[in-house]
Amino acid sequence: MSPGNPFIPVNRTLSQPALFVLAAVLLTALLLSPSASVAQKPATPPAPAPAPGAAASSSRIQAPTARHFTSGETYIYEAEWRLWKAGIATLRIEDAGSEHRVLATADSIGPAALLYTVRDRFEAFFDRKTFCSRNITKRTEEGFRKLRTSIRFDYARRKSVLEETNLRSKKSKKVENDIPECVTDVVSGIYYLGSLPLAPDATYRFPLSDGGRTTEVEAHVEAREEVKTPAGMFQTIRVQPRATSGVLKDRGQVWIWYSDDAARIPVQMRARMFWGTLTFRLLRIDRK
Repeated sequence: MSPGNPFIPVNRTLSQPALFVLAAVLLTALLLSPSASVAQKPATPPAPAPAPGAAASSSRIQAPTARHFTSGETYIYEAEWRLWKAGIATLRIEDAGSEHRVLATADSIGPAALLYTVRDRFEAFFDRKTFCSRNITKRTEEGFRKLRTSIRFDYARRKSVLEETNLRSKKSKKVENDIPECVTDVVSGIYYLGSLPLAPDATYRFPLSDGGRTTEVEAHVEAREEVKTPAGMFQTIRVQPRATSGVLKDRGQVWIWYSDDAARIPVQMRARMFWGTLTFRLLRIDRK
């Protein structure tokens, strides 16, 4: 396996499947490489200190006052790596009673698929009012590796409960970890972040769990800029989420460009890792 292929995992554990997140689904692209390091970030000046009153006072999930997404929409992305079309990803949200249901997929295509096949499926549920994640299930097929994972958030006991089965070896494991009173997950977190005010220069902090130790995420609103994607031109808000603690700390850099309107569509996402840069651009939106 070559470290030059963005779909090839490096030194991962069973609880760290390659998503290529949240984030966004790109946020969990950071799970690809535990030893990843980044030489530099985009040519932008250092982020200024958060505007007074704009940053969250502590790391916690704060229920947004407005819902910045539309249920029943599916975002389709094409992934590019070194000018190659490396994959297709989708992100969809639906109403499910008192919860929202999020569906995400990731598939390698072209030369990347020939080198290393990826076929991942994700389903997550979060509370409509509080935005607290309820559970997330994953079926990840990456090369010869096939896993089925479920993570349940037991807020009464303040525990995440991860159950995972290797579909090839049939080996299973169950792991519990402490969580705070409310967390988001690697799929729902894209919608949670997009529903925050995203004030200029603001920094927002919140806990994220993928079944392991809770990760503290710090998201800084860097700039407004125009972005061109196959779906068209968008005025956007560029946000850089990064892990300040937990297993994702210092494993790469991620940026998400949300449309600068009420819809807050994640029109572009980018992960910069030691093997290069992987960019997701919005291809189209299906409304059905």
